[in-house]
Amino acid sequence: MVLKVFVKEDCPNCPAAKEVARQFTFSKMFNMDKADGLAEAAFHSVLCTPSMVLVDDDGAVMQSWRCHVPRPTEIANHAG
Repeated sequence: MVLKVFVKEDCPNCPAAKEVARQFTFSKMFNMDKADGLAEAAFHSVLCTPSMVLVDDDGAVMQSWRCHVPRPTEIANHAG
């Protein structure tokens, strides 16, 4: 399972998203200011930051949070 976290440098809410993501060992940051981050965001239809997409080991989306920072408990509940 991977928690994909989509951020941008000029995003005012992204520091809070990064802080929440650091609480999970299975999180991976994607900077949408860079080509690889933007490509991954496009793959998941992420258009705003911060956004998080929780995917299982097969790459299927389990849950997503768009344009806001979820509480850590919300992530943990969906991660099982």
